[in-house]
Amino acid sequence: MSPPQHPSSPRHVWAKLLLLALVCYFLVPVWWLVVASTKNAQGLFSGSGALWFHGFHLFGNLKELFTYNNGEYLRWLGNSALYAVTGGVGATVISVLAGYGFAKYSFRGRNAIFALVLGSVMVPLTALVIPTFVMMSNAGLTDTIWAVILPSLLSPFAVYLMRIYATASVPDELLDAARIDGAGELRTFVRVALPLMRPGVITVLLLSVVATWNNYFLPLTMLSDSKLYPLTVGINLWEQLASSNNGGGTSVWGLIITGSLVSIIPLIIAFLTLQKYWQGGLAVGSLK
Repeated sequence: MSPPQHPSSPRHVWAKLLLLALVCYFLVPVWWLVVASTKNAQGLFSGSGALWFHGFHLFGNLKELFTYNNGEYLRWLGNSALYAVTGGVGATVISVLAGYGFAKYSFRGRNAIFALVLGSVMVPLTALVIPTFVMMSNAGLTDTIWAVILPSLLSPFAVYLMRIYATASVPDELLDAARIDGAGELRTFVRVALPLMRPGVITVLLLSVVATWNNYFLPLTMLSDSKLYPLTVGINLWEQLASSNNGGGTSVWGLIITGSLVSIIPLIIAFLTLQKYWQGGLAVGSLK
């Protein structure tokens, strides 16, 4: 057995340099977005110090962002929140129940149905948009919020993840002990299994909310009324305006950059708020 290497050995130094390069690779675009959001239209396109501050106009940019075109950005922000919360929470509930059922109940056709779920994970989401549009059109749901929410409720990968997590984290002996004590299936799930599955549930919730918040192609296909647009489609509408010959020019690009910065703040808050639920407490309440 070879002795452990010193932290200052060449191998560790190169590993740290690689990690530092990766950190810079991911943080530099975010830093540029923060810096660009503090500039006015002239400073944004002046070409002087793209990665450093050139005046501080963030509050003025925010005021213009929230009041532009009768405050349509706030409407898009509310739409994104509605789609993300409704679709993310709904997808989490369905995935947790389905994953727990696949993991802890034996029924005819379980393996075949789960194989279909795994097969659907391999299908790109963009390939399903047009069939989904045809289905929603036949149901008369296009250009409504349900055309975005209903498809977001189904997440085959989340079902797969919750089955694997329920199998590994919820012992069958613990469920049998609860049943012997007289607990019904619903109470056994809520009081025994769900606390053990909490880190997996939070993971699925975050993945579902982020996926719905960042969804672009589905609402672009389903919606034609700009009042129903989420932020992803709405900001793209501003980009088309800025790129057109008679568009808003540099002022609209400033709105786009500031709006992009504001759009990631809710996701950062969600991650920081829910991060603590990933750590510890896996068996809290399960042995009482």
